[in-house]
Amino acid sequence: MKFRTTATKKARIEIIPMIDTMFFLLVFFMIATLSMTIQHGMPVNLPEAKSTTDNISEPISLTITENGDLFYNKEMIILSELKTRLLAIQQSHTDPSIVINADEQVEHGVVVKVMDMVRMSGIHNMAIATKPEIAR
Repeated sequence: MKFRTTATKKARIEIIPMIDTMFFLLVFFMIATLSMTIQHGMPVNLPEAKSTTDNISEPISLTITENGDLFYNKEMIILSELKTRLLAIQQSHTDPSIVINADEQVEHGVVVKVMDMVRMSGIHNMAIATKPEIAR
C-alpha cells in the first residue's frame, strides 16, 4: 500500500517587505540628519529684500543685535577686537566670506563701522543677510 506524501514547500525569503523597511529607515535617518544642522548666526529680526541670495559657502557670521552687541560666529566680541580677528582670517583663508546679520532696529552707523572694518581688513566678499520679502 502506497501512501501519498505531499511535497513540502520550501521556505523562501520575501524581499519586498525588507525593501520597504530599508526605505523607511533611509527616509527616517535623512530627516533626522536634517534636523541636526548647525546654524551659525544669532537670532535677529532681519530686514526683507527681494534680491536675497544663499550661494555663499562657509561664511563667517558677524551678528549685530538690536541693542548693538557684536557676535563673531556666536561669540560676543567688542568692536575693537573685530579687526584683529578679521586680519587673522584674511591671512589663514584664501577667499573668506563675511555675512553681516544686523537687526533692522540697529543704528546705521554701527553697521557701517562693521562694514568698514571688514573692508579695511582686506576681505572683499561681504554680504548683508536679509529674509525674503513676503508678497502681500
